[in-house]
Amino acid sequence: MKTLFTAEAISKGGRSGTIQTPDRLLDVTLGNPLEKGAEKRGPSPELLFAGAYSACYHGALSNAAKKLGTPVEDSTVRALVSLIEDDQGGYRLAVVLHAQLPGIDRAQVQRIMDEAHKTCPYSKALRGDASVMLVVD
Repeated sequence: MKTLFTAEAISKGGRSGTIQTPDRLLDVTLGNPLEKGAEKRGPSPELLFAGAYSACYHGALSNAAKKLGTPVEDSTVRALVSLIEDDQGGYRLAVVLHAQLPGIDRAQVQRIMDEAHKTCPYSKALRGDASVMLVVD
């Protein structure tokens, strides 16, 4: 494997805090839908994840369409990311991805979506294919 690039972000204050990158390209005060008064301050972590996942999956969708001989134009991908409390007192994410590929029949769109789901790094990470290293600084 070859690392193509590494993104870095630093959070302070958890779900109701801030996220910032060293180059300040991203500098966000988070909102927290679960905390009264903080819900409207900014995006939640799940909203940021939904945006990132929809963009990444959209790239994989375009690649899959080309690979399957069905190039697409004017396509859209919508990601819905939900925070779920599980029975053990922990939390999980649930994701629903919607794609619109104008002019392509539903069966072919489904094939393209399935192929994209196999190759999208975010989809792979949610299947447990992510490498996570824990480091104490």
